[in-house]
Amino acid sequence: MSSTISRVERPAPVTSSGPRSIVADYYELTKPRIIVLLLITTLAAMVMAARGLPPLGLTLCTLVGGALAAASGGVFNCVIDRDIDRVMKRTMTRPLPQGRVTPTEALIFAGLLGTISFALLYICVNPLAAWLSLAGNAYYVIIYTLWLKRTTTLNIVIGGAAGAVPPLVGWAAVTGHIGAPAVALFALIFLWTPPHFWALALMVDTDYDKANIPMLPNVRGVQRTKIEIFVYALILVVFSLALTPLGVMGLWYFVAAAVLGAIFLVDAWRLFGGPTKPLARTLFSYSLVYLGLMCLVMVADRIIA
Repeated sequence: MSSTISRVERPAPVTSSGPRSIVADYYELTKPRIIVLLLITTLAAMVMAARGLPPLGLTLCTLVGGALAAASGGVFNCVIDRDIDRVMKRTMTRPLPQGRVTPTEALIFAGLLGTISFALLYICVNPLAAWLSLAGNAYYVIIYTLWLKRTTTLNIVIGGAAGAVPPLVGWAAVTGHIGAPAVALFALIFLWTPPHFWALALMVDTDYDKANIPMLPNVRGVQRTKIEIFVYALILVVFSLALTPLGVMGLWYFVAAAVLGAIFLVDAWRLFGGPTKPLARTLFSYSLVYLGLMCLVMVADRIIA
């Protein structure tokens, strides 16, 4: 988790030339840290669907296919946002702004990754998982990156659906259809995304302002962002608890979700009265822990139940 925060707060070093640095540049384009989080939610949904460990071959094919799909989306994002990346301190040393990889090379790489991903999921998993993964990737590239990111403060709210697709892929990989627990995890991630990324925006709001990205802090102000973070955190926690009376999750889950949600709300509330950047960093850090633990709790509840 500390490595994630350090990447947010300072730019990556410019690498030297050579075979290893070329591989490192292409690897960086895929945004590997985001991929890890997506794979965690995919695996959680698979274990929930199987009520235990799914077959190893199916698991590997699904995770590799999902990783390649996410990598493809990450590279497309880097190509589209290369003009923004040039002016933001934390991204200006990425391979495309520095000219270490050309846009054409990156596009070919992204297309190759996406093609292999779809073929792997379609042939080795099932068509539904392949199409869901492709849809999530297209949503991220077209709806979020090309449209929402540069035009509205709702970019994170609406665009969050892209990052919530992996649980649907994981569930479909095991069952061949979409079930209620997978939809619940999709909704949980969708609601988690705004407070998570707005906390990040409060940490690096100057960079977004330089790039003319309409993030909530630099458009509506810091105080409005803090209010929105708390409101979305409250909605997130209420929804997570509602899964028990709705019959999707059990009582053991309810207790754990209540404890984890209470900590989330306390951190969101503390943002109102203290120094913004340190408390935003605390909330951002905990939001990562919260999502990981909620996935673990949902898996455990599903298996125990």
